[in-house]
Amino acid sequence: MFAKIRSATLHGIDALIVNVEIDLAKGLPGWQIVGLPETMIKESKERVAAAIRNSGYELASRKTTINLAPADIKKHGTAFDLPIAVGLLSATGMYAPEKTKGWLIAGELSLNGGLAPVPGIISFALAAREARLHGIIVPMANMREALIVNGISVIGVNNLTEIVAFLKDDVTPNQALSATAHILQAHSVDFSDVKGQQMAKRAMEIAAAGNHHVVLHGPPGTGKTMLAERLPTILPPLDYEEALEATRIYSLFGLINREEPLITVRPFRAPHHSASYAGLVGGGCGIPKPGEISLAHNGVLFMDELPEFRKDVIESLRQPLESARVHICRSGSSLTYPARFMFVGAMNPCKCGYFGHPTKPCICGIGEIQRYRRKLSGPLLDRIDLQVSVPPVTTAHLQSSEVGEASQVIRSRVLAARKRQSERYKNKRIKYNSQLGVRELKEFCRLDSAGVAFLGKLIDKMNLSARAYDRIIRVSRTIADIEGKEQITTEHLLEAAQYRGLDREIY
Repeated sequence: MFAKIRSATLHGIDALIVNVEIDLAKGLPGWQIVGLPETMIKESKERVAAAIRNSGYELASRKTTINLAPADIKKHGTAFDLPIAVGLLSATGMYAPEKTKGWLIAGELSLNGGLAPVPGIISFALAAREARLHGIIVPMANMREALIVNGISVIGVNNLTEIVAFLKDDVTPNQALSATAHILQAHSVDFSDVKGQQMAKRAMEIAAAGNHHVVLHGPPGTGKTMLAERLPTILPPLDYEEALEATRIYSLFGLINREEPLITVRPFRAPHHSASYAGLVGGGCGIPKPGEISLAHNGVLFMDELPEFRKDVIESLRQPLESARVHICRSGSSLTYPARFMFVGAMNPCKCGYFGHPTKPCICGIGEIQRYRRKLSGPLLDRIDLQVSVPPVTTAHLQSSEVGEASQVIRSRVLAARKRQSERYKNKRIKYNSQLGVRELKEFCRLDSAGVAFLGKLIDKMNLSARAYDRIIRVSRTIADIEGKEQITTEHLLEAAQYRGLDREIY
């Protein structure tokens, strides 16, 4: 007797459809699972057998072969428990094989037949939709996750008995759940909390409007961390596709709230400076997992005390900053995770933090200052659009009762600038000014003769690279969008150029 059930296995953040084939034949009773299963799947036969027996069903005492096809792809996870159990019962004639056609089934079984949630259900639902299956059957605890995906039927079950009743007698389990609404959550911080620092606030507004990377440098206590933490308050809300992408990644880690699984606010990740290479980029034992830069996808990655991170960790940012994705290669596997994030770094001018401070003396030697600053290489700095100096706050600003501009006001300008970009690039595969390539720069960022002459002199004087040249134009385009101007002027170029000071200070 033979049965085939559709399930899936995770490959990065994507799910690959797997056919769970069950064959019951004459011979010595025993189980054999083939098709490159990992140890967790091989152990499933004990869970499945106990779950079937404790649910009141009988197992056929035959030679049982379970094939996970295609056989050349490694399978991992506990989501194969339920499809194996359903396939075994189908092969014994519990219900017609046609009943399982069109359904993708995934779930972990407990010994009493109950179902436990599994990670990556959103990716499973997307794979089922792309394969044009009718729907997906998952544990009830995963049902809200699956409901996030539009255009596919979702059945949530609490135990093995409920899925048998559904397939055998068309008894649909009681399901009073619905998809989570996309609600914008309020922030607990605001830009009005920051005293002074008008230039730094302006730079953060430009970064938010064009999705530019930024590094804040200055003495301790000047508000660098406060500015970074308030950046999400002026960013546009996540649209449905962005929210779905972010939720997929968090689902792999089991970091989502299963009652309200859809992530509705932009992620803000702030790893400690002791973070390892694998912790930031991704990796680990077995199947490589995404790191902090992927968890910050469609959000903000904030690295405080940037030079205190290990050199290899800092340099690992080069490729993701440019390509918005990260490739993790291991022996026998190569995975790609999305990493389209806004990078915000904060650093002191030296080890003690007071080099160049107007009142406090620096105790660092010249060699120590140079070593500290050179933790940030030229190629990395070239990829940072805005390099902003954050000077000490004056006593007058600290004691002033004047309330700064609120995040809501700044956000309105950011949204207006993003809308102009959306309309300008509606026929392109780009959304922000930071994504402009060489061809798009020529098409959408044309300079007048005065601007060309000014930028030529500027590049020669500052000795900037071709990449820095392009980034100054991109930032100028964003400044013009904030001001509602279509033509980039010399004033826009001049303001953009003043955010390249860290290049000259370090080298």
